[in-house]
Amino acid sequence: MVVPQKKPDWIRVRAPCGETWKKVEEVLSRRGLHTVCDEARCPNKGTCWGMGTATFMILGDICTRHCRFCAVATEKAGSPVRDMEAHELAQAVQELALGYVVLTSVDRDDLPDRGANHFASCIKKIKDHNPNCKTEALIPDYYGDELTIVINAAPDTIAHNVETVRSLQGTIRDTRASFDKSLRTLSEVKSDHPEILTKSSLLLGFGEKEEEILSAMDELRSVKVDILVLGQYLQPSKSQIPVHEYISPDTFTRLGDLAREKGFSSVVSSPLARTSYLAKTAFEST
Repeated sequence: MVVPQKKPDWIRVRAPCGETWKKVEEVLSRRGLHTVCDEARCPNKGTCWGMGTATFMILGDICTRHCRFCAVATEKAGSPVRDMEAHELAQAVQELALGYVVLTSVDRDDLPDRGANHFASCIKKIKDHNPNCKTEALIPDYYGDELTIVINAAPDTIAHNVETVRSLQGTIRDTRASFDKSLRTLSEVKSDHPEILTKSSLLLGFGEKEEEILSAMDELRSVKVDILVLGQYLQPSKSQIPVHEYISPDTFTRLGDLAREKGFSSVVSSPLARTSYLAKTAFEST
């Protein structure tokens, strides 16, 4: 049994403030859009929204998988796909004058293509209406034809998260996910399209050992992942798995340095880092 840990002083979540984030919230609400900032209770909402950025979550707000670290609602089937979602996204990006957009989604195992065609439609529509806007697709574990559909939409970055080290996959993630499936997705992107940047993320604090973190880094580099994000797992609510350990900022800095030595072209490593946090900065520094 994991004993609940007291949050250290370095875990300080900034509440949204100012006028910029209010505009983001108003645009999203008016256009019926979801963000992972809210659905996954991301700790960086105040920072990112204050900078006028947001990570859009498409394909509804109900996931067909049940990962023990995630706060997104789960059911056997997701909500109906909105045909107008791609249009509303493109208009919101234009209205907010965004130069870099991250698109992510719930898992939709209930759909024949698991949502790949809708993902591609959203990317294309954003690019059609905002030709100077860079797009990052944070996708499920697509492969084969599903992945080809997304790649053909020409996102600038494709991200997919392994989430945790090998030994904890079955404890943390839904049983339909695995480290190997995630590596397959990342590997397929680079094998056929080396020009596309790839990105993955590890949450720390589940009880993983440092040698396991370093091994995970090696496996990600073996499939030529460009960008790595390391962040502290924070229990969203009492329904999710508790934090096993809070990792110090100094340790995150050291792990980030080791990741760079292993060949990642860009690394974001800090307690509050998440896949989409500082996404534009990470992209531009590769």
